Amino acid sequence: MKTEEILKEIKAEMISFAQDLIRIKSITCEEEEAARFVHGVMQELGYDQSWIDDLGNVVGVMGNGPITVLYDSHLDTVQADPDAGWTVDPFGGEIKAGKLYGRGAVDMKSAVAATVYAGYAIKKLGYDKGKTIVVSISMMEEDYDGEALDYLLDGDISADYVVVCEPSSLQLALGHRGRAMVKISTHGVSAHGSTPGKGKNAVYEMASIIKRVEELQEKFSTIEGDKGSVALSRIESTAVSLNAVPSNCNIYLDRRTIVGEDEAFLAQEVEKLIQGTSATWEILTVHGESWTGKKIDAYSFYPAWEIDEDHKLVEAGVLAYRGVLGRDPVKMKWDFCTNGVTSAGKRGIPTIGFGPGDPLQAHKVDEHCPLDELIQSFLFYTALPKNL
Repeated sequence: MKTEEILKEIKAEMISFAQDLIRIKSITCEEEEAARFVHGVMQELGYDQSWIDDLGNVVGVMGNGPITVLYDSHLDTVQADPDAGWTVDPFGGEIKAGKLYGRGAVDMKSAVAATVYAGYAIKKLGYDKGKTIVVSISMMEEDYDGEALDYLLDGDISADYVVVCEPSSLQLALGHRGRAMVKISTHGVSAHGSTPGKGKNAVYEMASIIKRVEELQEKFSTIEGDKGSVALSRIESTAVSLNAVPSNCNIYLDRRTIVGEDEAFLAQEVEKLIQGTSATWEILTVHGESWTGKKIDAYSFYPAWEIDEDHKLVEAGVLAYRGVLGRDPVKMKWDFCTNGVTSAGKRGIPTIGFGPGDPLQAHKVDEHCPLDELIQSFLFYTALPKNL
């Protein structure tokens, strides 16, 4: 059987599967219904093995060769408010003008559909000979980057190569920026609002730090090429009433990093931000609970990573891309964080990224993915193992 015949056989079914996934709400940590649905489809497609692990990840395996290729897509999505200006039902899975609409269409249920059916096609075409193909449908990515994949790789699954299937507009992703969430706190002395001089206002002390944060981002904006960024994403203060001087102030920084900006580098940077103040700081640990009830503690430093262009996995990706689209791929790096923080950043597993849809559509009103990109991604995922 040829690839074209496989595609003809499953095309409508794969698209319908993607539509059905969008119709099932799967907000982060609330993915149970969607996870069980995906697992059921894997069983119907005849995966050699498939299961749901203790954290709620759905895993499918085809083949049992010595080289393991793992495709990872996350199943969770951000919220979608129908009153926020959507012109379609965010959970309708509608197709209009060749595009699939709805929450998760790009981020990233189209990729879920493409990888689940690619596993089936790889087996049908015999591309799993000498390979073990793992299709990982991971949970909780939106708030806990990489934690679910980390849990999976701590278990019975290992991988020689990983493909992160986040949207890339069909470009070949060779890395991404990292992410750190930093909390800075200033501590004052409360006093009645009528006598502020008797206290120490924690907000005032924070003001100089905020100015330095702003100046740091201005510095980043002048750098050409790869660069980090910093955004003050939240500010809060504590006072016993609206008539009192705040005794505490916190700001939260979303710091995006590039390769080489490790924790020691970040620590030096933050110390400069708070220099001359009594502020304290920490990298946040975020606590969560998966839909199975499994608790996790996510340390919010997620490293940047990149892979050399001459790596065997990249070369295999280029060959697969040429075979599917008839040209060389555009190579890029994601600005945002993905589950590659685990595979490449923490574990050093050779990793590339490739997925359907424009990343700029993620989390937006009227999120949509072109159906032809879903199909081309399926073809790419199917072709990749034979080139390794």
